[in-house]
Order: sequence, then C-alpha cells, then structure tokens
Amino acid sequence: MRVEDRRHVPDILDCLAQLSSDEVPTPPKLASAMLDLLPPEVWRDPGLRWLDPCSKSGAFLREIVSRLIEGLAEWQPDFEKRREHILREMVFGTAITEITGYITRRTVYCSRDASGDYSVVHFDDEAGNLPFVAAQHDFEDGSCTLCGAPEELERGAARENYAYAFIHGAYPNKENGAMKFDVIVGNPPYQINSNGSTRTRPIYQRFVQEAIAMNPRYVLMITPSRWFAGGLGLKEFRADMLKDRRLSHLVDYRVEKDVFPKVNVNGGVSYFLWDSEHDGKCLVSHVPAGGSPSVPEARYLDEFDLLVRQNEGAHILRKVQALGEPTFDQHVSSQKPFDLHTNFKGRASKKGLKKALRMHGSRAVSWVPRAKVTKNVDLIDRWKVFLVAASDGNENFPAPIWDLAKGPFVGAPGEICNGSYLVIYPTDDEATAKAVAAFLRTRFVRFLVSLRKIAQHNDAGRFSFVPDLPMDREWTDEQLYERYGLTDEEVAFIESQIKEMPMPDLAAT
Repeated sequence: MRVEDRRHVPDILDCLAQLSSDEVPTPPKLASAMLDLLPPEVWRDPGLRWLDPCSKSGAFLREIVSRLIEGLAEWQPDFEKRREHILREMVFGTAITEITGYITRRTVYCSRDASGDYSVVHFDDEAGNLPFVAAQHDFEDGSCTLCGAPEELERGAARENYAYAFIHGAYPNKENGAMKFDVIVGNPPYQINSNGSTRTRPIYQRFVQEAIAMNPRYVLMITPSRWFAGGLGLKEFRADMLKDRRLSHLVDYRVEKDVFPKVNVNGGVSYFLWDSEHDGKCLVSHVPAGGSPSVPEARYLDEFDLLVRQNEGAHILRKVQALGEPTFDQHVSSQKPFDLHTNFKGRASKKGLKKALRMHGSRAVSWVPRAKVTKNVDLIDRWKVFLVAASDGNENFPAPIWDLAKGPFVGAPGEICNGSYLVIYPTDDEATAKAVAAFLRTRFVRFLVSLRKIAQHNDAGRFSFVPDLPMDREWTDEQLYERYGLTDEEVAFIESQIKEMPMPDLAAT
C-alpha cells in the first residue's frame, strides 16, 4: 500500500465550524450512535418516512440514507431504483436557515440544487424534500408566543429572524401537511435571545414537544441536559418528559465537550429515544467527563422530582430517603439574604461608622453601617454559616461543588454578607454553627447537592435531597455513610465524584 493511501481522510461534516451559539452541527459519529438506538427492522422497511425538522449539516439524513441503502438491498436489488425510492419517498427534512438548506442538500443529494444535473435524484424544484421554509413569529406584548423571541429579531426579509419553520406552523408545508412521519430525528437549536443579548431562553423543548405531538413511531433527539433539573421555562416540559413512559432510552453526557468539542453547553447534553409503543421504564446510561458510558439501568424517570443523572446516585438517594427525614433546604436563605447586591462594597475600615457590621464579599471583607441592612435584620446578631451563592459545580471530577477555599464558614454575630453568599442555619450557638459548616463540607452532603446542581447557583433547592439532621455533633463522612447503610462500592463512588474538603481554622476565618 502506498503511504498516501494510509492517510486519514476527514469527514467533511466533522470539519464544519459551529454556526452560532444556538445552532450546533451534529458530528457524524454522534448521529450514528444516536441512530443505533433504533431497532434494526426500521432499516428494512421501505414504507417508513423519516424527518429531520432542524437540519444544519445533513449528518442525520446522510447516515439514515446510508443505512437504508444497505438495509433495503434485498427489497430492491437495483441500487439506482433503491436510492431513488429512499430519497424521493422516505427521507424528508427542513433546514433551519437558507445556508444550512444548501449544505443539507449538498450532503444528501450531492448538489445544493435538487433539480440540477448534479443531483443524484432529480426533483422538479431545487429544494427537493429538503427545503428551507421561511416562517414568521407570532408576537404578542413584544415577544413570540411560540418561542419567546423578542420582536427586535424581525429586521426585514433580508435578515434571519430565527422563526424556525417546524415550531411556527410553516413545515411540513401544504404539500406535506397530511403526511405521516414515522421517525423524527434531530438536533434542534438550543436557545434564542429573549431580551436583547442579555438573556436567552431554551427553545429545544419546543421541537421535542412538536415532534411528539405529531405522534410518529419514534422520536430521537439530542438536547442540553439542563431540563433534567432546571432551566428557564422548562418546569412543565420536565414534568411531562419525566412521567412519559414512552421514553425508552436516555444517554446523558455530563460534559458537552465529549460530544461537541468546540461548544459550551452548561450542564452537558443528552439524547433520548421516544417510542410510541413503549410503556415502562427508561434505560438510562450516564457518561462522566472523558469517561465511558455507565452500565444502562432501567428506571422510572419520575421517581424523584427531577432526573438523577447517575444510576449509582439514584441507588444512594433511595437509601437516604428511605428514612423519611425532613430536608435541609428549609435552613437556606434566598439569594441576596440582606438585599445587598454581589458588587456592593463597604469601607475598608470601620472607623467612623456607627454600629459597624463586618461584611463578607466575593473578594474582600469590608465594613458597612448597621442602618444599611433592611432585610433579615434578625439574622445580624446570630451565628450563621456563609456559603458562596454561585460556584463551579460538577463539570470536572472529582468535583468541589463549591469553592474549596471559600466553602462554608462560620459568621459571628455582627457579621453579614452581600449577594455573593447565602446565609445558612441561623442559630444562637457557636458550636451549632461550626457543626453545620462541618456537615456541609462532607463529601456525603456535597454529593447529594451535586445530584441537583446542574448550574452554578447554590440556591435552597439544591439542598432538598440533603437530610436535616440534629446539629448536636460535627458529622463525619464515616458516620453518615454508616447511618444510611452505604456499601463500600457506594462510598467509593461518592468519593470518586466529590473532592475532599478539609475543615479550615474557622476561628481565623
């Protein structure tokens, strides 16, 4: 073999740059892995119709066509006739922009013009079965009722308005409006600006909802994983998905870089298979950062109020909740407990201040007059624990969950904080406050927090899996592991996920 024949020839679809922060092309290997979830018989059925309602590069459609070409060989031995049937009668899609329409058709038909001489199948119009269909938003009170986009996105016919056809009633078009699609596959846009450039709203759930509403045999899509536990406007979507017994498979990647190397998607990404004839548990597999998929386990997704990503985590949580104890979230303040913003700063010295209070900020300790505090005044003169209001979560393993250096520490009477911290477990006793700080530094507690922590914020909701135990002692991990009957394997799993957090000299903090 000649040397040049051994050189790696990259897949052109792997070389496509990210189109925008909202529109992420699907790597061919990922598309192939997702399609592997479908049962083998779909590749041998010439009567199925396939739809990608949000095509960007054509990766899904190319892989679908390739598998159908092979799977239908016995049904139609003539390659030209087989390909003609697949491309004309089986495979459909719509692009999310005009340019992605060109790319998709070039990928699937070998020509951006499906009616041209270079197209492998000749249609009467250049779009073939893969059009870009322009759509309009339905604005009311300045935002779209269908996707939440701001009215400013309508900037004239020459500019993209991000009114995606599939969720705005523009596709399938009139010709295909009555067509029954059997398999809907895609990687939808993830977000859309909802308030200028300062705020984004998730939009992927609209594609999932619309696909399911069309009642195909299968829906196969990849989305951000934030819907498991949070996300703006996703509460109803999360509840519907978790209770839907037609979800048969779920593969969750903790870190998006393992799927999309050049894309930032906080909280990771996941793909699922929805099977209209499935009625039961979902086979869940979790992929840790840079690791291999866990052994899939069948479980009901609505066992808890959010989706616990790791099967091992679900096992441990069941043991914790079996004791029926109250939960710790009742002891955690709201954001900005003293109504002071994160950038609020006091003076470097208390000299000249009347009834000066020591204030903890994100970067330094400063002094403010007591009169400055108008909210939760009753907390000022109590012992309490301060915890950073936002910190890196579980992007890397083992994870700190909150900053190891700024982790929970005791605040004395006369001490407050700005919005950089939360106030936890106000008490009249210093020993109790120290016990709380020690409790929050255990791997056990931080692991239970990690099950709910899909973003950086440390709000009260993150603590609703943590049991509310008597703070009459400084709990250790060993005591907590024994209390809940954790096995050696479960302890090892927790400690593989969560960094050790030694107690500081609290008196010096």
